[in-house]
Amino acid sequence: MAKGEGAESGSAAGLLPTGILPAAERPAQKEPKKKQQLSICNKLCYAVGGAPYQVTGCALGFFLQIYLLDVAQVDPFSASIILFVGRAWDAFTDPLVGFCISKSSWTRLGRLMPWIIFSTPLAIIAYFLIWFVPDFPQGQALWYLLFYCLFETLVTCFHVPYSALTMFISTEQSERDSATAYRMTVEVLGTVLGTAIQGQIVGQADTPCLQDPADSALATEGANRTQSTTSLRETQNAYLLAAGVIASIYVICAVILTLGVREQREPYETQQTEPISFFRGLRLVMGHGPYVKLIAGFLFTSLAFMLVEGNFALFCTYTLGFRNEFQNLLLAIMLSATFTIPIWQWFLTRFGKKTAVNIGISSAVPFLILVAFMESNLIVTYVVAVAAGISVAAAFLLPWSMLPDVIDDFHLKQPQSHGTEPIFFSFYVFFTKFASGVSLGISTLSLDFAGYQTRGCSQPARVKFTLKMLVTIAPIVLILLGLLLFKLYPIDEEKRRQNKKALQALREEASSSGCSDTDSTELASIL
Repeated sequence: MAKGEGAESGSAAGLLPTGILPAAERPAQKEPKKKQQLSICNKLCYAVGGAPYQVTGCALGFFLQIYLLDVAQVDPFSASIILFVGRAWDAFTDPLVGFCISKSSWTRLGRLMPWIIFSTPLAIIAYFLIWFVPDFPQGQALWYLLFYCLFETLVTCFHVPYSALTMFISTEQSERDSATAYRMTVEVLGTVLGTAIQGQIVGQADTPCLQDPADSALATEGANRTQSTTSLRETQNAYLLAAGVIASIYVICAVILTLGVREQREPYETQQTEPISFFRGLRLVMGHGPYVKLIAGFLFTSLAFMLVEGNFALFCTYTLGFRNEFQNLLLAIMLSATFTIPIWQWFLTRFGKKTAVNIGISSAVPFLILVAFMESNLIVTYVVAVAAGISVAAAFLLPWSMLPDVIDDFHLKQPQSHGTEPIFFSFYVFFTKFASGVSLGISTLSLDFAGYQTRGCSQPARVKFTLKMLVTIAPIVLILLGLLLFKLYPIDEEKRRQNKKALQALREEASSSGCSDTDSTELASIL
């Protein structure tokens, strides 16, 4: 039945005798509203959109430092400024972009999709130029700082609206959770893909360690003099080739996301006129108790996993003595995480998200304790890596699965405050990146105080002990603090079911209100 026909017959039936109307126009029973379901194709197209952020972030996270020092030959002090300022700017841009998105109007493409579409071509240009060595050595540091910050800004313009898109692909909680599981699987695969592409193509850029770190300046000068220009140019071209491959993946994923996902507007939101201001929305969001407890818990657990991630290469190289096994161990972690994300999705559906958080994140603690007290053993290290991947999968999946529940709860308590979704997602990403920056600062200062020797084949005992503390004891303490905060998180499965029923009633009321307005207009024309 067409919408106009149903509205016409319903309005006439209320005021005119039924016999006057033809049988075809007599009131019919209202059909129950079908559950909105996403196809597997929709979920896959949505999930693919998460790959660009992970592929580029992984390549930059693991290889930018060695590229600046050994390939672009930027001095270490300038390289540290580029990395620190770029990371700080990256964190700052998330709430800034969230503010701009909250001021955006709905268009034919939606409110979030235009940001994804128009930022993509500029982002891949900036990413490619990060891996290009300019001919002017005096301004190299400024070149890399400029394009690193520019790329981080543009990729934020992609990732923040993409994260908020979770709330607009479906109104069903179960469908959003399922799409999030697809997304996390693809993002972990993106991390594996970024590591594999960058590592395989630019593996020849590795620099051998120095047997005598005290002579590092002299050895570096001699190496620079004897290294042929042809060899250095080949290494630079290898980085450009890797950048081109990753940029192509970025574009392909953005096109699939744009063509395969349609942004949907909430029914009750269309009846409201103007969104609330950003700062008023920010006050309301930061005053929402479940959101504060959620980001506080994940801030500690994210900091724990960031400490492990940031120091994993040094820990394997110097403390465990597995210099040539780092990439293989990292691959074991990421593959384990990829295969266990569907298991965690089933687990949270069966037993609830709070239970999944407590079990999933705490499962890393016994293996971290084992690493802290065991001797160097490659087989045991691989077992621990696979087990660590199980917790990494939970850390990937659960925050993004729980955040929509918090937003639903907020919408019920603040029904007139629409347009706040980008604020929720942008500030969660901000706190995640803040945790990354804090872990980087803590690690660098701790290793500096311990007497870390740059490019040395071995390190003093104090450095090895510091690395062990950064990878084991400190993460354990942070995980336990995060789990204590999760105990205060109020949205359990019963609360989720109540919110789902209340939101469904709100949507049906909004839809029926919209139909009533249409009925009145059409009734006037009939009479």
